[in-house]
Amino acid sequence: MKLRAYLLMLFVVAVWGSTFVLVKGALADATPAAFNLVRMTLAFAVLGVAYHRYWRAIRGWQVAAGALVGLCLAVGYQFQTTGLALTTPSKSAFITGLLVVLVPLFSIIPGLRPPGARPPRWNAFLGAAMAFTGIVLLTAPAATQASAPASLLGHAARLLPDMTSINLGDLLTLGCAIGFAFHCLALSHFSPRIAFQPLALLQVGFCALFMALSLPLIEHPHIAWTARLAVALAIVAVLATAAAFSIQSWAQSVLPATHMALLLTLEPVFAWITSFLVMGERLGLRPASGALMILAGIALTELMPQPHVPTAHEA
Repeated sequence: MKLRAYLLMLFVVAVWGSTFVLVKGALADATPAAFNLVRMTLAFAVLGVAYHRYWRAIRGWQVAAGALVGLCLAVGYQFQTTGLALTTPSKSAFITGLLVVLVPLFSIIPGLRPPGARPPRWNAFLGAAMAFTGIVLLTAPAATQASAPASLLGHAARLLPDMTSINLGDLLTLGCAIGFAFHCLALSHFSPRIAFQPLALLQVGFCALFMALSLPLIEHPHIAWTARLAVALAIVAVLATAAAFSIQSWAQSVLPATHMALLLTLEPVFAWITSFLVMGERLGLRPASGALMILAGIALTELMPQPHVPTAHEA
């Protein structure tokens, strides 16, 4: 049972990682919010058919819980896909991975902490500091000759990041990590009380609804139907959303939380490998060091048991 859970979760993480490149290419044919809306609508249709027996068992309070979880999910995806249009797939994946660090930090607030959970430990704060250092190295290049004086102090200054050059897409993706962190916390409150089938139906359905409501506020939607877009939507809606959410919900009931979290740290690794093979994207020494710092911060945060069951979200 556990071996099957490990293998299926590894497959899910690989799918999530590879979809960063897939979605990046599809955004040439569709605006980000329009792409998200079609994706979630298709995923909801697939789940609605697959879990049709569970519609009658849904209760009123479960609808309210699903709406809250779906809202957090919609916020995360809208920030992520909009940011992905402005940054690289590997950067987007590594920054999204920060959600594993943010969840225990947000657990400082008693109202957000799952019932019976303990406050975060020292490793959560140290891991957050390492991850923040990594994100600066990953997104901000070193100060240039023009921005630092030609002196010993100037040479030292050039080791510091040039914060003015951080990409807007990187900042939007950081917002996605925050949204997905709140999604994890909401799931930690509701998933023990709701079967994963109706919870998947409700959260994806409300996610699509909130995306439809926010679409005219975010952009002027545009979709050019191409084979590339159709293939991307089919993969991300069926495999990376409907199937992946179901597999993850089941695997979380079988595997320890720390093992799940460490498996999920492989998502940005798969994203970088796919980006390198498909797009030829290379990370220089500085951004590669930042990516390793983010992974190290996530690992440090999750090597010790934490008061939550983390989840990851693909592009």
